[in-house]
Formats: sequence, C-alpha cells, structure tokens
Amino acid sequence: MAATKNKTPAKAPSESLARRTGSMLSRLVHRQIFIPIAALLVLVVFNLIADPSFFAIKLEQSSAGYPVLSGNLITILDNASELAILAIGMTLVTAASGGQDISVGAMIAIAGSVVLRVLCGTDSQSAALQAPIIVVFLACCAVSMLFDAFNGTLVAYFKIQPMVATLILFTAGRSIAAWINNNELPNVSDPTFGYFGNFIPGVALPTPVFIAATCMILIALALKFTNLGLYTQAVGINPNSLRLNGMDPQRIKFLTYVILGLCAAVAGFIKISRLSTINYSVLAKDIEMDAILAVALGGNSLSGGKFNMASSILGAYVIQFLTMTLFKFNVASSALPAYKAVVVIVLVVLSAPVVREKLSALWKRLKPAKTAKEAN
Repeated sequence: MAATKNKTPAKAPSESLARRTGSMLSRLVHRQIFIPIAALLVLVVFNLIADPSFFAIKLEQSSAGYPVLSGNLITILDNASELAILAIGMTLVTAASGGQDISVGAMIAIAGSVVLRVLCGTDSQSAALQAPIIVVFLACCAVSMLFDAFNGTLVAYFKIQPMVATLILFTAGRSIAAWINNNELPNVSDPTFGYFGNFIPGVALPTPVFIAATCMILIALALKFTNLGLYTQAVGINPNSLRLNGMDPQRIKFLTYVILGLCAAVAGFIKISRLSTINYSVLAKDIEMDAILAVALGGNSLSGGKFNMASSILGAYVIQFLTMTLFKFNVASSALPAYKAVVVIVLVVLSAPVVREKLSALWKRLKPAKTAKEAN
C-alpha cells in the first residue's frame, strides 16, 4: 500500500491577496514619504466627512474677464507655491548643516524690496516699469544669494550654530529691506508684473503653480544628474569622511545656503508680484516656521544627514492644506501657530530616538503574534 504523502494545503486567493496587501502597506509605512502622505489622507478624510464641498472646483471669470479655476484645492496649490520652493532650500540646509535658517522670512522681505527698488527706480509710485522684469528677477536673486552667503560663511567657516548665525538677519533683515526703499512703500501699477503672482490672461491656473513646478523639476534634475544630494547628505552624516574623500565639507554647507538664498529670492519675487507693493513687517511673516515644519513633516531629521526632497515638498502642501482647513472652519489666523505647534510637538516626539526604539520593539513583539495567529 503506497504511503500517503502529506500535502500542504493551497492558500486561498483571498489569503494571498491579504498577505501581498499587508506586505505593500508594511513597505509603505517604513518609507519616509509615508508621514506626509498619512497626514494628507487624514486631512482629506476629515474634510470629506465635515464638508464635501471643500473639494469643489469651478471655472469662473477673473476681475479682468478671463476664465480661471477657483476652489479650495486651487487656493492650496497657489498659496503653497512659495513654501514649497522654500522647502527645497531648507531641506538642503538642514541636511548639510544639521540646523535651520530662521532668516528666510526676512530674506524674502529683502528680495521683495530689491524687486520694487529696481522696478520703480527713484519714484516709488512710478506708473511704468523702470527696468525689464528679467533684470529685476536677476537682481533680487543676486542680492538674496549674497545675504544667505553671509549666513553660509558664518555656519561653514566660522562654525557658528545655524540658528544663532541666521538670527542676525532674522533680527535685522526687515530693517534692511525698509532701508533699501528709504522706508517708503513703493507700488507697481503695471499689470504685466502681476502676472507672475496671479494669472496670465488665458491661463486657468495661477502662475505660481507653474513657477513652483519648474523649481521642483530643476532640483530633481540637479539631484539626479549631479552629486549635490550625495555630498549634502555626506557632510551632514560625517564631514570628516567626506574630507578624507577629497571634498570640502565647508564648501558644500556654504553652497546649500546660497541655494536657499536663491529659493528665497524666487519666493520673494512671487510675493511682491501678488501684492504689487510691500509691508516690511508683515510680508512672509512666520514663513520660516512653516518651512522648517515642511522639512520635519517630510520625515527628515532636523539634525542633518539623509533627506527626501519629495517628502519635504509634499509636507509644504500638507501645511497649506491644514491652514486652508482651519480657515474653512473659521479658526482665527492668530491661532494658526498654536495648531502648527501641536504638529511640531507630535513630529519631534515621534522622531526622538527613544520613542522610535520603543515603537520598533512594540512592532517586533506584535509581528510574531500576528504571524502565529495567521498560521493557526
């Protein structure tokens, strides 16, 4: 009589699908971009339940009579443009120096003041542009990069802690911006300048959305086809090792601050184009907190090293989504920092090594129990 062979019962298709789904979810949870994606999903679900009309998009006419898209989602994409651009530079600075530049709001004010100074010349209420817009843009970029090069010099070559080094321009930057225009409030009446911060006639999406997308494409190409990302992470992890490999870590740190200065210039150009004037004390107020929060929300370590640029950019849009949600439910603008502070506290606690160790240990204990239960 032939011996009967024990055969392992075939797994049900539903069980196999469940295992694959669980494996995919496990891989996603361990990826850095999971944090901003999860935050975004929470906000989406909350708004779907509270008010589904939050996601409505309409085609309306602008004040100039052109068809434009409007709605909360369009506003989020539009208003987050400057923050997303700043998040690019802040991510590089954080990764390389292990600290943050708290002067970016003042840098935007300086860049915006330069824009108005070059556009208006000596007449603060000039009706005609006194210089080509491309010249204006290059001038504000040069000045902003020069000021952030000052920050980079203090951090990279004088070894000053980043927050202390950038505190100088954080304190004096807005006064410098006012001095550039002799404490006047210039106003640009030429409508063509407003295209960069609002709408181009005949284009339904706001122009800042395209400018932000261009910046994202440029940084993606730079990270892919150059060693910028590799060197930035290396100097943040172990600058001595980078030096032994023939690279100057000080130069890399300095370069990241110059790039952040360029990002601040682009953001300042957009801000001034939106308003056609400037308020030195209010322009881009507290935007440095949002830029740092975008980096943290992207799952990047605020102490430097490895980074994920896509996560930081997505974090910027999540912050604007949160801001728009709070405005939708009539939360006072003065109370917004308190809500953002709660997010910062949660992120800092979750990123603490002791918390990560405890969560990892808990996951390891739960995983064998789950595997044993499925086997039974």
